[in-house]
Amino acid sequence: MNLQLQRWIDRWPGIVLCAAVSLIERTGRALGLERKLSGPPRAIVIILLSEMGSLVLAHEMFARLGRKYPGSPVHVLLFEKNREILDLMGVVDRANVHTVSDKSGVLLITSLLRAIARLRRVGVDVALDCELFSRISSLLSWASGAKVRVGFHRHTQEGLYRGSHINRPVPYNPYHHISEQFIGLVGAVDATTYPLTKIAIARSVKPPPMVALPAGLVPRMQERLAADFPAIAGKPLVLVYPGGGILPIRAWPLDSYVSLCQGLVEDGCAVAVIGLKDDQPLARELIARVWATSAPGDAAASALIDLTGYTASIAELLALLSIAQLLVTNDGGPGQFAALTPIWTLMLFGPETPALYAPHTPRCYSFYSDWPCSPCLTAYNHRSSFCDGDNQCLKVITPGQVQAKAREFLAQPA
Repeated sequence: MNLQLQRWIDRWPGIVLCAAVSLIERTGRALGLERKLSGPPRAIVIILLSEMGSLVLAHEMFARLGRKYPGSPVHVLLFEKNREILDLMGVVDRANVHTVSDKSGVLLITSLLRAIARLRRVGVDVALDCELFSRISSLLSWASGAKVRVGFHRHTQEGLYRGSHINRPVPYNPYHHISEQFIGLVGAVDATTYPLTKIAIARSVKPPPMVALPAGLVPRMQERLAADFPAIAGKPLVLVYPGGGILPIRAWPLDSYVSLCQGLVEDGCAVAVIGLKDDQPLARELIARVWATSAPGDAAASALIDLTGYTASIAELLALLSIAQLLVTNDGGPGQFAALTPIWTLMLFGPETPALYAPHTPRCYSFYSDWPCSPCLTAYNHRSSFCDGDNQCLKVITPGQVQAKAREFLAQPA
């Protein structure tokens, strides 16, 4: 299901359903039928459907929830395609992960109904809706049967209507990192202040622990690379991710990646372009342009390789990240996944801001030009940019700046 259709469903049917559910809740309260939590919750569900990277940023939230309610099993509701990274992080029991398929409208509805039925069977008492102003996720928190429903609320802002069925509303704060706001949801479960996040929390969020990959996966990936690309042997490996995914506005210009890759190859590095199979045309164009500037027979050009579609799973991607010394990436999943491995990372922000979404690791440096119109992808516009495609916030970050920082990181111990 494409992004525009998802937005349409969330907006129009979502508004109608939120209004209907809110009316049901108000009627129940008027009749004295409101259910309240007494004692520790039987079970807790975290709803974080759409963003793989956000799962990594939510690591501290999972940890604090476990410490606060040690006897309450934690469940997670998310899209099926995002499950693997959650399983690798090991923050919840795999039996407590409930997935939704967005491959088609029929699969979406049927998988949602199955997930809701399972959550109601386990007796969910608390739902934490981590989506930013998504109406569908707020409806799912209500459908789960949870007595306590925590989620972000618009307060007095126009638009962004999600109904009144979120009975523990938390004001969204665009000045705090999203991981800190996730932690605030945990505190809001039983807070007595107004607003519910008027509580002291530790502002320093710990980096997530390194992920434990399946035994032998990293050596097998090393052997595979050596067999498939012997020309890169003995060179420091740099990965670049030039794709923008479903939000192309987040991509640093291809011209800049071409210049950067030329410079890294000249520095003696092996450079690999990573991404999904859909990113292969972009990768091939990048490599062809670098080769076009190389002298005939230049052996250095063979140190630039295409690894788009090379990894068949998130685990294999993490193994690749564990082998390489440096990742240069647009804002997106690979930069967040890198925080689970020892790799050094350079991340390019513009349409979104590192103040909210930078990985929590000392091994990452974020480039951000802070233009007056940046960030333009926000919770308030459902990440629909008003830019005309001329993303100057990224274009003004020069390949020279990035290469200088890359050299600094590559000089660090592997």
